[in-house]
Amino acid sequence: MIQRIQTIYLLVALLLTAICLCIPVATFEPKGMGGDAVMYNLWMNLSDGTRVFTPWPLFAILLLTCPLCVFAIFTYKNRKLQAGLCLSCFLLDFIWIGVFSLMYYLKIADPDVTMGNIVFGTGLPFLAAVMFFLARRGIKKDDKLIRDMDRIR
Repeated sequence: MIQRIQTIYLLVALLLTAICLCIPVATFEPKGMGGDAVMYNLWMNLSDGTRVFTPWPLFAILLLTCPLCVFAIFTYKNRKLQAGLCLSCFLLDFIWIGVFSLMYYLKIADPDVTMGNIVFGTGLPFLAAVMFFLARRGIKKDDKLIRDMDRIR
């Protein structure tokens, strides 16, 4: 199981997704005086110390991706199911990117901000999507290899 390269890709994607769940994904600067608002996947810390839970869909999408990825790692004997799970996780990561972009540009948590800053955590779901793509490509390659071996016999 672990000697297959797609399992390594899936483990890296799971690690990137878990890290993204815990670190900030954006900061917003207020129009006037005050501190920055920090946006996580589950909440947003405003400059006055309150938490607003408007970014919760980001958390839900990544939280759904994690068990699908774990399930994909352990279904290595069923390549078609594993490839389908990789595609599902890949699409969920791009849905996360779309929802984040919408929230970032609309500034849904606090409309009184002038500018937002994207931080390191925003790129992690994109990197995880690349890992899911590479894992799916490796699974398809193994499936083709098995079909070619059966045809030669």
